[in-house]
Amino acid sequence: MTETTQDKIKAIKRRFRLMMNGEASRSMREKGLDYHLNWGVPFVSLKEMAREIGQDYNLAIELWKDDVRECKILATLLMPPDKMPVEVAEIWMEQTRSQEMAEMQAFNLYQHVSYAPTIAYRWMAREEDVYQICAYNILSRLFMRGQEPNERGMHEFLDQAIAAMLSGHVGVCHAAMNAVSRFAGMGVVYERVAKSALRAQGLDWL
Repeated sequence: MTETTQDKIKAIKRRFRLMMNGEASRSMREKGLDYHLNWGVPFVSLKEMAREIGQDYNLAIELWKDDVRECKILATLLMPPDKMPVEVAEIWMEQTRSQEMAEMQAFNLYQHVSYAPTIAYRWMAREEDVYQICAYNILSRLFMRGQEPNERGMHEFLDQAIAAMLSGHVGVCHAAMNAVSRFAGMGVVYERVAKSALRAQGLDWL
């Protein structure tokens, strides 16, 4: 890590302390968001910081290493999607413990990487909740942009999503339902396919 990167991190952490929101931090802990350190800084403030700093691969890598909520979120905002190797994405997911961080990675970063569909389909088949939540959030964003799966991918997605909805895990179920809604929103054909798959399993909410 270069001295320049060290200086940037020190300056960033000083700003976190100035923006600390003790009430928000306490509320997150009570909801199970467990980090070594959590300043309770609002996401909108972190987005503004990211705009000021600009994308920076090395800074993102080093920020992620700190088990500090704000460092990790800022890392997802600063990482250039076109420079992030899939191996790094896998490492970051291995180190992800909360639903919030799984969602942040999907929305801020992974929906923009070139291999987004590959990791989404791989991760939605994992047993771990955070992997599935991240995967369905990636796919939701891809479907919103009209990125259509092939026929095999379509059936694989719906099979996995329906299983997720029936899993009993609220976070996974919610993420899967959102993804199916976005899938159905791509057109009449997709809506019909989704409704048919859901009804076959006794699900009739779409």
